[in-house]
Amino acid sequence: MDSGLGKDLRHRIPYIDFTRGVAMILMAWDHVSGFWNPGHRGGEGLMGGRPIFPDFTQFVLRFITHICAPTFIFLAGAALALSASRRLAGGGSHLDISLRMVKRGAVLILLAIFVESPAFGLPPLYFGVLSCIGVCIIIFSLLHRLPRNFILALSVLIILAHPYLDLSWIPGEDPWGFYLRVVIHEPSMDRSPFVGLYPIIPWIGVMGLGWCYGGLVSEGRLEERRLMLLLASAGAGLLIIWLLVRALNGYGNLLPRMGSSLQDWLYMAKYPPSLAFLLWTLGWMFLILSLGLHLQRRGSIDRGISGFILSFGRVPLFFYCTHLWLYRLRPGWTPVRPFTLSLPATAAFWLLGLLVLWRLCLRYERLKVRYPGSILQYL
Repeated sequence: MDSGLGKDLRHRIPYIDFTRGVAMILMAWDHVSGFWNPGHRGGEGLMGGRPIFPDFTQFVLRFITHICAPTFIFLAGAALALSASRRLAGGGSHLDISLRMVKRGAVLILLAIFVESPAFGLPPLYFGVLSCIGVCIIIFSLLHRLPRNFILALSVLIILAHPYLDLSWIPGEDPWGFYLRVVIHEPSMDRSPFVGLYPIIPWIGVMGLGWCYGGLVSEGRLEERRLMLLLASAGAGLLIIWLLVRALNGYGNLLPRMGSSLQDWLYMAKYPPSLAFLLWTLGWMFLILSLGLHLQRRGSIDRGISGFILSFGRVPLFFYCTHLWLYRLRPGWTPVRPFTLSLPATAAFWLLGLLVLWRLCLRYERLKVRYPGSILQYL
């Protein structure tokens, strides 16, 4: 790490920042592709839909980005738990921790309204990933005092049972009733401005799993080698279960396999996420966490490519908000892109943008360290 930041980064966990950084780089590709690549597709599973990709390459380039949202939301829960544990150890009260969570959640919701939504050319009520994380953090301001095992059991139950959730008792004809269903569990982009892609359920279950993981890490009972093996085993185990779920092609598949090709096996519902989708993405996330911990144990995680990745993972919210407008490359009042880019040109723009973002993230990190008590602490 940068020696000038060492003292201020003492509470950060490099392998977690590394994993978050990997997801952010992939997310940047997905968004720049969505902005400029005419072959980009999205909305897998939205209202039961199956977008048709022009070719297998475009499918794969979208598929590899699926890890992003589950990783962000899981690690947001882990970061909450680590922060709460640190503040309690420093003499903070549960009330102080709850109020801080409410503030953090509110900041995310405001950023969703004023930064995220216009970047995508969507109405302010769009319930995207920032809104989802913000609301879930506010909910955790009430839940965080519950026993960890209870939160773990509840989170697993939400993930396993959410396909059976019936919201028909909420009147869908009424605009606000429709929007409430979108926010809770039924993503939809059909009724503007009441649109959303990341409902609270089941994503709060993913955050709950992250909270439990963060609590485990904060205790410091597992030495690094054992934790590394545990993460690798968890990742491999989830991928094996994924294989079984996809093979049976029943429960856990909101979008069942239509055939036996590789694309059929990998085509899973994201909106909302199916069990198969979460098994696959969280499985790979655990493997990347294990790799990051391996690099951390070797003392090489802050050098070379991994150090480049860390610079993004340490300031995730700044990266997220900045990359949207950098890659959008046009004002908010021009929703239609004036031209398109070929796949190689889109990739070149992505790489160039990462270099710009790298320098911006380093500068922002130094600014945040210089003013630790400012509003930047929530960003």
